[in-house]
Amino acid sequence: MAFENRIKLKGSERRALPGSTPVGAVDPNETVRVTVFLRPKGAAPAVPGTGTPRRLSHEEFAQRHGADPADIALVEKFAHAYQLTIVESSARKRRVILTGTAQLVSQAFGAELVCYRVESTGHNFRGRTDSLTIPAELEGVVVAVLGLDTRPIAKPHIRRSPRLLPHQVATATYTPPQVAALYNFPGNVNGSGQTIAIIELGGGYSTTDLQTYFSGLGINEPSVTAVSVDGGQNSPGSQADAEVMLDIEVAGSIANGANIAVYFAPNTDQGFIDAITDAVHDTTRNPSVVSISWGGPENSWTQQSQTAMNSALQDAATLGVTVTIAAGDNGSSDGESDGNLHVDFPASSPFALACGGTTLVGSGTSISSEVVWNETANNEGATGGGVSNVFALPSYQSSAGVPAQPQTSFVGRGVPDVAGDADPTTGYQVLVDGQNEVVGGTSAVAPLWAALVALLNQQLGSNVGFLNPKLYPLGESVFNDITSGNNDDSGLGYYSAQTGWDPCNGLGSPNGSEILNALSSSSTSSSERVVISGSAPQHNPADTMSEIPDPEQQEVTATLIIQRSQQSDAASQIGQDLLSGKAPHLSLKQAEEATTADPKDVAAVCAFAREYGLTILEENPQTRTVRVQGSAQQMDQAFAIDLCWVTDTKGNRYLTYMGPISIPKSLSGVVTAVLGLDQRPVAKHHAAR
Repeated sequence: MAFENRIKLKGSERRALPGSTPVGAVDPNETVRVTVFLRPKGAAPAVPGTGTPRRLSHEEFAQRHGADPADIALVEKFAHAYQLTIVESSARKRRVILTGTAQLVSQAFGAELVCYRVESTGHNFRGRTDSLTIPAELEGVVVAVLGLDTRPIAKPHIRRSPRLLPHQVATATYTPPQVAALYNFPGNVNGSGQTIAIIELGGGYSTTDLQTYFSGLGINEPSVTAVSVDGGQNSPGSQADAEVMLDIEVAGSIANGANIAVYFAPNTDQGFIDAITDAVHDTTRNPSVVSISWGGPENSWTQQSQTAMNSALQDAATLGVTVTIAAGDNGSSDGESDGNLHVDFPASSPFALACGGTTLVGSGTSISSEVVWNETANNEGATGGGVSNVFALPSYQSSAGVPAQPQTSFVGRGVPDVAGDADPTTGYQVLVDGQNEVVGGTSAVAPLWAALVALLNQQLGSNVGFLNPKLYPLGESVFNDITSGNNDDSGLGYYSAQTGWDPCNGLGSPNGSEILNALSSSSTSSSERVVISGSAPQHNPADTMSEIPDPEQQEVTATLIIQRSQQSDAASQIGQDLLSGKAPHLSLKQAEEATTADPKDVAAVCAFAREYGLTILEENPQTRTVRVQGSAQQMDQAFAIDLCWVTDTKGNRYLTYMGPISIPKSLSGVVTAVLGLDQRPVAKHHAAR
């Protein structure tokens, strides 16, 4: 019988939640919703770099990195064998959502489900310990199984100052547009045409409060839409309302021309990851940036949850969606009392733009003081930051001076990347549940940066996408370098601010207009491009696409076809005469005039190739061709494509690409085709046997 032999699901180990007590068995008839995440077909998405000029469309992504239909079918067969109901099967999102009774789900995944109560809050949740098991047939296919354990996984990174009376305004605090002015955000754009996704794991917003707030600022109210994930709803009336309202009011008042989509999900690892997955793959609202102000210490997550979350954030990077995430409000310990240094996840993911916090003092457009936010002595928090114990140092931080983790010596991802005002004593004036408040926390910095990204996207005319590799080379020229203060909250002595990147405030707080100018300069050559008509290859959906494992080493040769010379009317007339039959006999000179490429065009094509580091193998005006050679990575950058392998249904593997091909606008009409990048066979022999 199928599915009899079982194995442990790697990374699914669960410990009991500290401070919780078992209070009884789960009702065997309780309905349980489970999300099963699957491996991508082919290789995982590559990390976009500074020179990657294009992002994948949702269709291209699904074809290259979605789940294999055979894997989905196998999981569905398993579900039917255990009498589970299939709610959703999505190849693009690489997940299958199942429901069933607690008894059936327990049997399917080898779990003992127990009811727990958190003593400090009285919150009840369904939990488990030890590892899940799956049939041996699903080994390697299933990445994570989430939903059996509903313990709260994250906290909002918000810090609230005492409530203000309606007529009171604290003297050292700001409206979000005032913070944007201090950080020199671009002033001639409002985020029009963009959608900012906001992830919320509780609370809700009041439309009346939003109308009152934006009216009070004298700006138009942005369009705000609530999106339900896993049953999460816009439910105002709890402490989490402050987080929701802060996120909307900060992002919406700075980029009030953008649409705002708020994805509400339960505060569980399943809800959190499903919400990000839904936002990133939302083809209806098409967010260009996602803001996340929730998280928890790395050691509070299971390995399978971290893997699934990191994959969702990697999907965002591949699709050109920026994700800004709060770095935490509990200093270098991240609120843990074990005497160790911790960083917050998902901010520690290498695909997140991790946002730390500062104490900001200024007026108008002038900053008079900005230091690391650390009000631990007053019990008002401190910016999170440090070095990951889970994720290795990413290449974009290789020259940033990230130290090894002091206690473990692990060479890990440095957190945060950037910073912004987060101190509640210099915080943001917001309206929550009808009351004026001043709030801070790195929760405010994530939507602040998300709003900036929306402005950048509008001005540049395309998504900035995965920003990290683009920001690190820019350095101090586009940041306010924070060199004073520390985020030591527990007496361990770590970490202190310094010149350049540091584990308190990353690269620093933004100079928005300078970031725009730098990105505009770096994207000029790629943005002023034209597509070669008919250059996008058509792929068989049954074929399997996979990454080139080492694109820097994979050698590729291509031939550029150049238009014939247009130097004289005579040459043009000869071509017309040939077609009409008026010129049946041509001299060699006439033939050359009719077919040869202009030397200036050949020179321009060669200059373009050299600009991207390609080697000129041959330049032939007579055949109107220039043959070039370079790495797959160089070809990707030169022609704004994504070279990859394709394996057909017979098992044959060929080089191909996701297109179309584009070239600099200056070569429009000069280069008519680029051959050799799609090496699939195009013809069959017609010999009879």
